[in-house]
Amino acid sequence: MMRLFIASLLVIVGCSAHAQELKVAVAANFAHTFADIAQRFEAETGHKIRISSGSTGGLYTQIQHGAPFDLFLAADKERPALLEADGKAVSGSRTTYAIGQLAYWQRQGQPSEASLSQWQDKLSIANPRLAPYGAAANQVLTRLKAKERLHGRIVTGANILQAYQYVDSGNVQAGLVALSQLRSANVSPDRYWIIPDSYYHPLEQQAVVLTRSQYPELAQQLLTFMAEQHQLISDAGYQVSSYVAVR
Repeated sequence: MMRLFIASLLVIVGCSAHAQELKVAVAANFAHTFADIAQRFEAETGHKIRISSGSTGGLYTQIQHGAPFDLFLAADKERPALLEADGKAVSGSRTTYAIGQLAYWQRQGQPSEASLSQWQDKLSIANPRLAPYGAAANQVLTRLKAKERLHGRIVTGANILQAYQYVDSGNVQAGLVALSQLRSANVSPDRYWIIPDSYYHPLEQQAVVLTRSQYPELAQQLLTFMAEQHQLISDAGYQVSSYVAVR
């Protein structure tokens, strides 16, 4: 029995010694969904994942200044491409992992294109300069010719999570947020209107393995694992049919 106990203990110690930790920078809109994926990955592999979330622009700036991330899950395709061009992302690792969807969330009344076009109160959006969802929101408001009417009443969050929180707290009565956030919070579908894809440039969300990663093979393994989580990602409020590795 003692020999069996010692053998079992050695196996456990050996597994722990080989466990690695990936540091992953995740765009705020995908943080909740990725937490579920990370939990599954940890359970299956025994490795650990440390998540840092924020606006895509903010995370990109951190990476440019040497932040020690292994993997970057952006909310756009431009910044991963820039990192690849700068030699800060592993060539051939850039992958589209999800297509984001934007929604108009209104706490009172019936949300629709008409109600957004006629909205007179404060409206929450993410910072268009830092967050791709904010840039998409800006495009929607321009299309609906609502920007001038809402001048001075647009409340800008540092990222899409903060834009969501402004409405969730009741400080702002409506906002343009990620559909995934509303799905995660079980917000009733009659409280939001899903913006048609044609109203804004596609929110093609790409990931890259970073060249400074200590565990590039494990980071690539995580990307491959993500590619197998189609149902989870779809249920979370993303389109996944366009999942493709960028060559």
